[in-house]
Amino acid sequence: MKRVVIKVGSSVLTETTTIAKERMLNLVSLIVEARKKYEIILVTSGAVAAGYTSVQLNRSIPTSKKVLASVGQPILMSAYKNKFDIFNVAISQILLTEEDFNSRVHTQIVQDIINRTLTNDILPIVNENDISTTPDQLFGDNDQLSAHVAFYTGADMLVILSDIDGYYDSNPKDNPKAKIRKVVHEIEKEELEQVHTPNNQFASGGIVTKLMAAKYIMEKKRKMFLCNGYDLAAARDFLIHDKHTKGTLFISKEKDK
Repeated sequence: MKRVVIKVGSSVLTETTTIAKERMLNLVSLIVEARKKYEIILVTSGAVAAGYTSVQLNRSIPTSKKVLASVGQPILMSAYKNKFDIFNVAISQILLTEEDFNSRVHTQIVQDIINRTLTNDILPIVNENDISTTPDQLFGDNDQLSAHVAFYTGADMLVILSDIDGYYDSNPKDNPKAKIRKVVHEIEKEELEQVHTPNNQFASGGIVTKLMAAKYIMEKKRKMFLCNGYDLAAARDFLIHDKHTKGTLFISKEKDK
């Protein structure tokens, strides 16, 4: 059975003052369906945003952001558990940092835990542990985290669910005629030097961090699919029905042969 990492961003999971329950349920339903065909690992953002639904602290202050994450982590996981309980799917929480991939021993521990959860039909839910860590221990965005999780757990593909439909040939906000690039084989240096433009105040990346993740994935001879997380039709078509209707597939030329 192939293994797929699905990463979902904060903007998909939360509104300003609440968990986006319908969107989360749609995501959970897709994952439950996909688990019939793949081994699924979920990488989730949203702890800080979830914390803000309970306590409105200034996330620009580092300590306050950590407090928001500490408040939001149980809120987020409780919301996931309530949704997955509907389908009798057991879940686990795995908090990682960049350091977990810098040590062979730590990496092996992560691999063993995730493999064991999947073997026991448990869905691993991964997030970055930004509470008790320093900035140099963190990826800083879950796009990078999800790419590393995909590679080091031997996943065949990374699917990033975002607030955009795919990777456009120009900025759709500036150019109404911008078109989605359906397949990308190479990412130029200039594309990685764009300004980071997250569309949500709780998002930590934007298109650049997704391109960085895609470049890493392609260099590791894996595939990455970027599509909309608000409307999961493209993700469902791609994952369940093997149809590429919308979204962008990042795949190296060697892998595509």
